[in-house]
Amino acid sequence: MRRVVILGPPGSGKSTLARQLGERHGLPVFHLDQIYFRPGWVPVEQEIFATEVARIAALPDWVIDGNYTATIAPRLAAADTVIYLDVPTWLLMARISKRTITSYARERPEMAAGCPERFELEFLRFALAWNRTRRARSVAVAEGFPGRGIVLRSRRPMHDLSRRLGGDA
Repeated sequence: MRRVVILGPPGSGKSTLARQLGERHGLPVFHLDQIYFRPGWVPVEQEIFATEVARIAALPDWVIDGNYTATIAPRLAAADTVIYLDVPTWLLMARISKRTITSYARERPEMAAGCPERFELEFLRFALAWNRTRRARSVAVAEGFPGRGIVLRSRRPMHDLSRRLGGDA
């Protein structure tokens, strides 16, 4: 497990799992939100973003968390493992609410500099609709991945992942 893509809805725990896997396996971790946003939540130009994602995917080792389906191809082509965090909507909304309240107006480590946590109704709508509109396609990516494809349906994804991979795998 040297190149790991972590996918899932907002609030599913992608960044947390990415950090845990990076620490456990000595892999560099890349959070796509840090690459996509500039200070003030300004998106980077798509071409610049795609180029940077392709550059990272070409590195020998990594854990990359984030969906950004327009740049999924180079990540999947290089990955040996794809993990999808399949979390029920009620839990996503609870986690997002807690994160918003506890981190409001502060920058989280997995976000880009100059992008403090904020309340955004459009983001909540996006998260609320995820399992209806995007879940099936994302699960299919993980389940159909030719390498190690894992769909985690547990509230303790690292525990499940370690068990599935045989402890220290």
